[in-house]
Amino acid sequence: MRVPTGLCSQTLDCVLECCWETLKCGRRACEQLAVTHHLLAQPYPHLDVIIAAPTLARRLFPNVPAAPGMPCAGEDRSIYRRGARRWRKLYRVNGHIFQAKRFNRRAFCAFCQDRIWGLGRQGFKCIQCKLLVHKKCHKLVQKPCSNEHVDPVEAKDDANGESTLGRASSVRSRAEPEPPLPETPPAPAPASLVPREDLEPGSQRQYSLEDFELIRVIGRGSYAKVLMVELKRTKRVYAMKVIKKALVTDDEDIDWVQTEKHVFETASNHPFLVGLHSCFQTPSRLFFVIEFVRGGDLMFHMQRQRRLPEEHARFYAAEISLALHFLHERGVIYRDLKLDNVLLDHEGHIKLTDYGMCKEGVRPGDTTSTFCGTPNYIAPEILRGEEYGFSVDWWALGVLTYEMLAGRSPFDIAQAADNPDQNTEDYLFQVILEKTIRIPRSLSVKAASVLKGFLNKSPVERLGCGENGFLDIVNHPFFKSIEWEMLEQKQVVPPFKPRLEGERDLANFPPEFTDEPVHLTPDNDTVIADIDQSEFEGFEYVNPLLMSLEDCV
Repeated sequence: MRVPTGLCSQTLDCVLECCWETLKCGRRACEQLAVTHHLLAQPYPHLDVIIAAPTLARRLFPNVPAAPGMPCAGEDRSIYRRGARRWRKLYRVNGHIFQAKRFNRRAFCAFCQDRIWGLGRQGFKCIQCKLLVHKKCHKLVQKPCSNEHVDPVEAKDDANGESTLGRASSVRSRAEPEPPLPETPPAPAPASLVPREDLEPGSQRQYSLEDFELIRVIGRGSYAKVLMVELKRTKRVYAMKVIKKALVTDDEDIDWVQTEKHVFETASNHPFLVGLHSCFQTPSRLFFVIEFVRGGDLMFHMQRQRRLPEEHARFYAAEISLALHFLHERGVIYRDLKLDNVLLDHEGHIKLTDYGMCKEGVRPGDTTSTFCGTPNYIAPEILRGEEYGFSVDWWALGVLTYEMLAGRSPFDIAQAADNPDQNTEDYLFQVILEKTIRIPRSLSVKAASVLKGFLNKSPVERLGCGENGFLDIVNHPFFKSIEWEMLEQKQVVPPFKPRLEGERDLANFPPEFTDEPVHLTPDNDTVIADIDQSEFEGFEYVNPLLMSLEDCV
C-alpha cells in the first residue's frame, strides 16, 4: 500500500486497522475493502491502494460491491457457509470394512451364529461383502473379505416348528438382489401415499404437497432444500424442509431423519426453538413443515455488521443458553450450533433450527462418541476421540459468542491462505486442539471471562459443565444484567429488530437462495424402485397444538 505524505496518523491507523481486519476475516472481506476504498478515494484521489497479498487475492473478488453489504459481481455467498458433517466410523478387520447397522429383520452373527438383537444399531455389517456380526465378534472374524455379497445366516424351522440355525453355502454377486426373508410381511403403504378419499372419516388430518403453495427457496443444505410455503386452507406461511429419500437410504441416515423429527416435536414447546407443524412424504421425498422465521440467520446479519456490541451478544447468548438447556434437560445434545442455525424472528428473538445432528436419549452421565459437527465449532474432546456429553454444546456457544464479539473465528490463522498445508481440515483440528485462544483486548473483562469459560479445552472445567451445570452460566458476571425468567417469557425487548415490510418479506435471506427457481425435480421411477418405503413408515405427523390454532381461523 502506498500512502501519500501528509496523511494524519489517526486516519492512517484507521485505514491500516480496516485492512488488517479484512485480511483476517474471510467473511464478506470485500465489503470492508469497499468501505476502505470509498473512504480513501474521496479525500485523497491520488491515493493508490495496491492489493498484492496472496491472502487477499484468494479471498476477494476482482471488483468492489456497489455499496457496503451488497455482493460483488459473480460472488457466491454459499462459500461463507460450512455445512456440518458426520465422519463415518469404520472398523477394518481382515479386509472387512464394518459399520454399525440397524436391522429391521431377524439377523444372525456369521461368527457365533447367535441372533443379533437389541435397540438402535445392534451389530456390524461389512459394507463390501455385507457380512453380519455382533459388535463383540467383529474382531474375531477369520474369513477375509472377498468383496462379494455373502448370504446372511438365516433361521430355519425344523419339524417341531422350533427355529434352528443354518449357514447358506452359496455365494452370489453383489449385483444380485438379496431375497427377502419369508417371515417378513409386505409393508403397508405410508399414509400419505393412500388416496385421501380413502381415509376414514374423523381420522387425524393428513397433509400432502397439494395442500401447500410453494413460494420461494430460502435455504439449501447438503441433502435438503428449504422453501417458503403457504398452507392454502388458512393462508398461513411456513417453511418446508424437503429431503430426497434417495440420499438417506443408509441405515444411519434414516436414524438421523427420525431423530430430527422427534427433536422437532420436542422443540415445539419452547420459544427459542423452531417447532414442527407437520410431516408427510411422497415416494421420493420427505417433507418437514416447520415455523417460518422471517428475520434471517445470524450469519446473514454478521456479514453486514462484522461484530456486535456486547449487550447484543449477551442477549443472543443468553437466549441460546436457555434453548440448549431445554434440550439438555430432555436428553438431547444439539451438536450443530453455529451462526447459520441461529435465526431471528420478526421481533428480534432467536430460534435455533436444524436438528439433523442431534443425539437424543442422553441421560445425565451418559456419553456418545460420534465424530460430527461443523469443523470450526467441533469441541476438542470430539477431536481427541473421547466420549462426550452436553459439554460440546457449551464449547460451540463459546465459539459463536467469540464470533459475535470479535467478528471472526477464534481459530482464524493469519496468512493461512499463503500455505496450502494450513488450509486443510486436519490443520484446523490441530489448531483447535493445541492453539491458545487469544481474547481481543477490546473486550471487557466480563466478556473475556465468559469466553475463557466456554472455550476451556477440558470439558470438566468448562463453563456449564460443573456440578452446578447451567446455574454457573446464569450466575456468571457476564450475564449479571439478564433477567432470566423474563427472558424465557420473551418479555425482554431484543436489542435489534429486523426490518420487515410484511409476512413474506425475504430481505433477510441470502439472494443466492431466494433467486433460485421454485420447483421440485420430477420423480425418477428407477430411483424410487430402489427405495425401501418400509424404512419411512410412521413418518407422518401433525402437531395438535398448531392444528387447534388453525381450526380457530
